[in-house]
Amino acid sequence: MAEAPLMPKATAVWLVDNTSLTFEQIATFCKLHPLEVKAIADGESAQGIKGMDPIATGQLTRDELEKAQKDPRHQLRLAEIKVKVPTVKRRGPRYTPVSKRQDRPNAIRWLLRNHPELKDSQVIRLVGTTKATIEAIREGTHWNAANLTPMDPVTLGLCTQIALDMEVQRANRDRPQPAEAERHGDTLLPAAETQAVAEEEEPRRDKAVDAASVFSKFANLKE
Repeated sequence: MAEAPLMPKATAVWLVDNTSLTFEQIATFCKLHPLEVKAIADGESAQGIKGMDPIATGQLTRDELEKAQKDPRHQLRLAEIKVKVPTVKRRGPRYTPVSKRQDRPNAIRWLLRNHPELKDSQVIRLVGTTKATIEAIREGTHWNAANLTPMDPVTLGLCTQIALDMEVQRANRDRPQPAEAERHGDTLLPAAETQAVAEEEEPRRDKAVDAASVFSKFANLKE
């Protein structure tokens, strides 16, 4: 099926107002019904639509338009698009080389042991695995669980150190922070307790000093 021009009704309005093409030619080019084109020409349809010049937009060449005006049997053809817009490639699942796929369970075991704060979605982004595989390794039901050896995914080349650090920081940022007292250890004792201890250890300053007993010690030293 041939493609229709951009804004077919606006294009049809312009062709009706500025060319001598037949209703069938315009309808075929704009992928409209001939009666709809006739309604546009009679002012019964597309009254608020501003005409769009297909030649100015590069959808139709002037030679093609003149040829169609001279021959009512000639059907207009869209001009070839010179600039092709590249299609946006949708991001799919992470690809892991075949030679390194056998190391993924070891990397998952290492991540679960050394970074339990990571979510399953983060582990999937790092090593390109599935949630079912992560659950199997975590619960010990993996088919090769007995032979798994925790290995750093960075060393295995499954992810970069920067990517691993970013995921760890993100996981720690989302974790609830401990209370202030738990972060700093023991808290200060209440003022009432410390004041009571100080009063017990501090000698009483208002107690009278016996001068005779003090000087008697010096007398013994002199003898």
